[in-house]
Amino acid sequence: MIRVLLVDDQELVRTGLRGILRAPFGFEVVGECADGGEVTAAVEATAPDVVLMDVRMPFTDGVEATLRLRQRGESPPVLALTTFDDDEALAGMLRAGASGFVLKGVPAEDLQRAVRTVAGGGAWLDPAVTARVLVIYRSAPAAGTGGRDQELDALTARELEVLALIGRGRTNGEIAAELFVSEGTVKTHVNHLFTKLRLRDRAAAVVFAYDHGLVGRPGPGPRAG
Repeated sequence: MIRVLLVDDQELVRTGLRGILRAPFGFEVVGECADGGEVTAAVEATAPDVVLMDVRMPFTDGVEATLRLRQRGESPPVLALTTFDDDEALAGMLRAGASGFVLKGVPAEDLQRAVRTVAGGGAWLDPAVTARVLVIYRSAPAAGTGGRDQELDALTARELEVLALIGRGRTNGEIAAELFVSEGTVKTHVNHLFTKLRLRDRAAAVVFAYDHGLVGRPGPGPRAG
């Protein structure tokens, strides 16, 4: 059962999310917040596996709430939830350390897959807006994804494989199964390539893989790059 904390200032939206993220589908909504300022305390109280976070909220927005969680140290991954035309805010969420984003109004099955992917350590970038969001994301020096072809050359063949699979949204467990190695071995490769490429988090690795041609434009199925 994946434990989910819902964060959205609209009660109607939270009600709809509860209907999608129910026990029969393998989810448990362990808490709800109407503002980003409530998130850190709620995480401490409920220990969720994933925080499903609205980007735009009237007092403390999703970007600030995500930054506060990252500063806390050990914290659950954040999946941003927003509208089709909020590219700049989504780029801000990635810079803040979110593991990806999904659009409001996507089919229930897509939202469920996105939450499962992020809970499993993967990243999820909705293909409907990924290309536009990356233009903004790359423009910030902190994005940490561009101009490192020489460092890419420093990766081993196996690390390149792992990076490409991260870019396709695979979790460590899925990568291990696909490459016929242990999950511990995958974690070692991930740590090495993150160090070599100076990548802050998994979402940055997805963007890097996307930018450097290791994966194509996102399509149907698990979305990540």
